[in-house]
Amino acid sequence: MSNRVLIVDDAAFMRMMIKEILSKNGYDVVGEASDGAQAIEKYQELTPDLVTMDITMPEMDGITALKEIKKINPSAKVIMCSAMGQQAMVIDAIQAGAKDFIVKPFQADRVIEAIKKTLG
Repeated sequence: MSNRVLIVDDAAFMRMMIKEILSKNGYDVVGEASDGAQAIEKYQELTPDLVTMDITMPEMDGITALKEIKKINPSAKVIMCSAMGQQAMVIDAIQAGAKDFIVKPFQADRVIEAIKKTLG
């Protein structure tokens, strides 16, 4: 069975890019969300094996959403996505329980490497 992934990013273009990388590598993208609040809803509904979460989003940011998802499922696997120059936020995300982070613009091999590592 392929690993089920939820993609969270406020930019449809970024979601599409990640979805393409994952689909080509045999991952099953089960859902997408455009903000943190939607991410929590979708997480509960879809129970994915992994979430890719953008840090900077409207409504609710990725770190807040990560903390909420961790309350629902302490063993949730979440990889944060951030633009260059958000190192402080990346550290916050790791402390909040993120398993890894990938930097935008995405490089397919780095995305897959992070996911393989996280899913073990």
